[in-house]
Formats: sequence, C-alpha cells, structure tokens
Amino acid sequence: MAETALHAHLAARGAVHADDRGVVLPRHFGDPEGEYAALRRGAAAVDVGFRTVVRATGPDRATFLQGMLTNDVAHLASGSGCPALLLTIQGRVTADLRVAATDDALLLDVDVRACDAMIAALGKLIIADDVDLEPCADLALVGVEGPTAASVLGATALAPFAHVETTIGGARVRVLHTGEVGGFTVHAPVADAARVWDALVSAGARPCGMDALEGRRVELGVPRVGLDMGESTLALEVPVESAISQTKGCYLGQEVIARGTARGHVNRRLVGLLLDGPAPPPGAPLVRDAKEVGHLTTVATAFGAGKLAALGFVRREAWDPGTEIAVRHGHAVTIARVATWPLS
Repeated sequence: MAETALHAHLAARGAVHADDRGVVLPRHFGDPEGEYAALRRGAAAVDVGFRTVVRATGPDRATFLQGMLTNDVAHLASGSGCPALLLTIQGRVTADLRVAATDDALLLDVDVRACDAMIAALGKLIIADDVDLEPCADLALVGVEGPTAASVLGATALAPFAHVETTIGGARVRVLHTGEVGGFTVHAPVADAARVWDALVSAGARPCGMDALEGRRVELGVPRVGLDMGESTLALEVPVESAISQTKGCYLGQEVIARGTARGHVNRRLVGLLLDGPAPPPGAPLVRDAKEVGHLTTVATAFGAGKLAALGFVRREAWDPGTEIAVRHGHAVTIARVATWPLS
C-alpha cells in the first residue's frame, strides 16, 4: 500500500487512516458528520494523495493530446484548463483527467491508480510526435472544498478550471479551480506539503476525511474512475458531459461517442440511489420483478440525506426517479430508490 506525502503529518493530527484501493487515506479526523458540514457550509481540507500529476511537454504536446482526449485541449491558453477523459477505441474509460495549460506544458491531473494505464496507452501512440510524459513525483495534491474555499485560498476571482501560481504557508504552489466536489486543488511541492496543509487549516479549512468526501460525492453524482467507471464502462453511461467536446475532431473512442449520441440513448446509466436497510457492498446486484437490472458501484453515508446512499448502474426500464429496486447481498435485502442529483 502507498502512503501519501501527508500521511505521517495527518496521523499526528488525529487522522484515522485506512486502505483505499492501494492508497492509505484519512477516513476521518474523529467527526465525519462535522467534516461533512464543513464541505457543505464552510471549507474543508482534504488529502488528495490518491491523485497525481503527469507533465506533458514538447512542441507537439497540444496536437497529440488533442487527438487522444475527449475535450478540446489544443486551444487552452496558459492559465486555463478543462476536464477530459482518455478512452479506449471502444469508447470505454481509461482515465479521467483535469488538464491545466501552462506556458511550457499541459499538466494532467489523474487518479494515481489509473496513471500507469494512462501513460502506457498514450505512450503506445507517440510515434513521430515530439511529446514527453513525465510523472511529477515531487508534487503533493491538497483539496480545499466547500462554499468558503475560495476565500480561504484567496482565489475568489479564479474561473472554473483556471489556475494560478501563488504562495501558501511560505511555499510556492499552484491553485486550480477544480476539485473532487466542485472546489479547488493545490499542487504543492512534497517537501512543503505539511506546512501548506497547516496554513490552510489556520486560514479556516477544517481537516476532512474520505468518509465525508465520499458521502458528498455520491450525493452530487460525481463518478470516480476504478469505482463507478472504467474499461467496462462506456463514457456515455456516466455523467461526464462536461469532459466531452461535441465540436472537436477525432479522438480515441470518438466514433463510439458520436454513434451513441446520434442514437440518443444507452441501455444503462449511472444513477443515484437512496437506501433503506443494511449496508450492501459495492457490486451488489439490483433486482426488480425477479430480474437483475443493475449493480451498485459506490456505497456511502449521505450525511445530508441522513441515510445510506449509492451510485449504481441501472437499466433503462428501472432508472426513472422514484423506482424502487431490491439490493441483494447475502441473506439481507436492502431497498434502493432511484433519486435525482443532488441527493441532498
């Protein structure tokens, strides 16, 4: 298991850690419900060590990635950015990215567990292009989420997906207006990560763990690669519309996306579910009228809704809001009700 750059620092400050698909992350700091409240009504600091940055350089970086990624990255001005996906040729999800353009590079913010697959997939397609992909092992990522996050960061004028270099806690950092649940991400040198964290907390951001963050993510319907989307998932089955350009030219998987868009529907899609009953595990089947109609992908406590909630794939005959579906797990049966986002 991998530890984040902030692991020891946060453990000394009360973080209760647990394995999260190979990365040891803070589950909570003693009060998940209070941490959730900071996400909803204040500012929350989050260890985003489950994401990393790959630096794309070289004179062909923009044209190469324009032909690979789902969004329009060729026309990004320095200081701007956008969400994007890397798909397989079959239109399935390899990685979700947050792209930030600088004067001399495109910074690709990606889940650390999808990073190697992304680099391998892109590397196979670099033939005559002058492009280098370099993982930035010297960067630590810290999230600042919540309605007062911009004030904590002094970034109230920063447009969505824009970014700026600034100083936090005496360290030179990059602040990006993109986060896990609509907030911000700070790219900080690993050597300075602890003092950046402390400076954010001193400025009013409450330490927040994954229990609260995952609850809010489920409430908002934000899919995570490796859980709610992956190489068995068509991009059109998940709510990632902002990451897909409808006007740019060809990219990996574009023909599948175009056909699916023209057809106007998919046979299943990711939905939000409110649960009543014992907590089921991810992957539990969803059954209606004795027929399996889907499965769960993420299960979390939706603190705002005051109950368990989930993300899951549901077939079109059962995805209308209000539809009740049984979740089967062992001898238990939990009832799931399809709900519109946000769940709270």
